[in-house]
Amino acid sequence: MQGLLRRIVTAVFFVVVMLGGIYGGQYPFVVLFAVITTLCLWEYLSMVLQKNQKRDRIRKFIGVIFGLTPFVMVSMLKLNILQSPQDFVLYTSLLTFPILFLSFIYELFAASEQPFANVAYILLGMVYIGTPFAMVDFIAFDGEQFRANTVFGLLLLTWINDTAAYLIGSQIGKHKLFPRISPKKTWEGSIGGGISTIILSGILGYIFTEQTVYEWMVLGAIVVIFGSIGDLIESMLKRSYAVKDSGTILPGHGGLLDRFDAFIFLVPFATAYILWIRF
Repeated sequence: MQGLLRRIVTAVFFVVVMLGGIYGGQYPFVVLFAVITTLCLWEYLSMVLQKNQKRDRIRKFIGVIFGLTPFVMVSMLKLNILQSPQDFVLYTSLLTFPILFLSFIYELFAASEQPFANVAYILLGMVYIGTPFAMVDFIAFDGEQFRANTVFGLLLLTWINDTAAYLIGSQIGKHKLFPRISPKKTWEGSIGGGISTIILSGILGYIFTEQTVYEWMVLGAIVVIFGSIGDLIESMLKRSYAVKDSGTILPGHGGLLDRFDAFIFLVPFATAYILWIRF
């Protein structure tokens, strides 16, 4: 009972913070996703880098700064802190490569047994986590308009897909979806989650009119396909390092990466589709 109460309190707090950040305006939005990106990067690096070493904390700091670079640069462009795409390219180049090369220099003196693997993990953090979160800005900022509803709708569809798949799978699931990676997931749960998500996406088309009903249903299909794959990929990552949760920041729910694994993977595809229909 106490565990259930802790999960409920955590969930309520999480939802309140997310809604406040998403609908609080452009700057709270950017701060919210900067914090989420930072914590997801930290959890990822805590899994893949060596454990219980002071030097490893320095690697994680370098990795977080490097992984945050795309989000910071895109946010500065969308908030008009950078005035032109040329400035964006210039400052991104000036920041990205020195920070990446800093990790090479650090490994040169750190006497690690796997220096190039450490650099590769840091680079992967930017690709796997930092860049997708940077793409969220392209969804939210549409010229002079701020599309908070679109971001919230994608998050809502992602969580509905995951929750419905869990609830339906736990009740009627019999056929394993991917037992090597995630033994508890079933085909019945995945299909049920997909149907629930597509239905909700159609409803969102009447509520959030930035996109048509048809466009929201396409986004729902993107969530079902790529969000589900993203969930499996994070399960593969955790299984590779023999951990149950990516972190402990959300009592009863694990880490932030556990909550955003599906969203991270679907965002590039959703961004491509949204930019295509806008232009």
